[in-house]
Amino acid sequence: LVYTHGHADHVGGSFAFAADATSNNHPKPHVIGHENVNARIDRYTQTSDWNIRINQRQFGGIRSDMGLNIGENLQRFLPRATMRPDETFRESHIFKAGGTQIELHHARGETDDHLWAWLPEKKWLFSGDFVIWNYPNAGNPQKVQRYAFEWAQALRRMIEQGPELLVPAHGLPIEGKARIATVLDDIATSLESLVTQVIEMMNSGETLDTIIHTVRVPQYILDKPYMRPLYDEPEFVVRNIWRLYGGWWDGAASRLKPAPDAQVATELAKLSGGAENLMARALELMAGGDIRLACHLADFAGWAAPQDAAIHANRATIYEQRRKAELSLMSKGIFKGAARESKAIAEKK
Repeated sequence: LVYTHGHADHVGGSFAFAADATSNNHPKPHVIGHENVNARIDRYTQTSDWNIRINQRQFGGIRSDMGLNIGENLQRFLPRATMRPDETFRESHIFKAGGTQIELHHARGETDDHLWAWLPEKKWLFSGDFVIWNYPNAGNPQKVQRYAFEWAQALRRMIEQGPELLVPAHGLPIEGKARIATVLDDIATSLESLVTQVIEMMNSGETLDTIIHTVRVPQYILDKPYMRPLYDEPEFVVRNIWRLYGGWWDGAASRLKPAPDAQVATELAKLSGGAENLMARALELMAGGDIRLACHLADFAGWAAPQDAAIHANRATIYEQRRKAELSLMSKGIFKGAARESKAIAEKK
């Protein structure tokens, strides 16, 4: 087995291969992965409950629509019997399997333990999650750091090999040297553009608030079938680029050491004549099409009146509407989570 990286959907089923080998009296599978995979497995063990929670939220926005059962009734985020790599490497590793030479190359991208595989004799490329038939997962708001520029560099290196068949970890294979090069170049160019734009604005002294509302990917790029922002989205990638190069502080002085959200919300509610006035304005904004601003006021109203059933019923309505308006799974999941949170308060007996 070769782990392209240590995410649960790429290593979590390994125990089944081990169990099958044991039941058939075969040798245990030999597992190869990058040297950082073991540290990731250790981190998943340490933060198991947290990872269960955030993945339930991440996929929760589409769960009912698609009949999915992701993260439900889990006791551990990663199965206890998940196999760890027997053999690890840092930069590259070459071996033969069935007489075929396989090259493994490490590159940071979606993770710090990612690799891609190249079969030079066949000109086959196994890209792992560097290609997912969606906009690159380089921004995920609930997960650890991603590496957009190094992701693009890895794609450039893949193009140099001249692959004639690309097999991604998610989505359909792609055949044809020119077609593959186009796909890889489009992904790399978009990531490079985001990194360049963000760093230029950072160097000019702009705040994160200005950057996330300025930097864009052209719509014609997002319309391509392998660049659709249906899982992650460019706005989140922009935030991750800022985090990598600029840290966690967003540039607003009040948010360096902020007052509690509930305290700020209570003051705003007093100024506006009550939490119900904040919510009334939120509903007006939603009706007028400004759902982003409506969510801010809905949150303030909810924080100022944490047990008010009417306030939270309206907050749930606003976030349900926000979920429906979004394209990416990650946005849908988080906004659906907010709706569920308020719905539970509104329906409390």
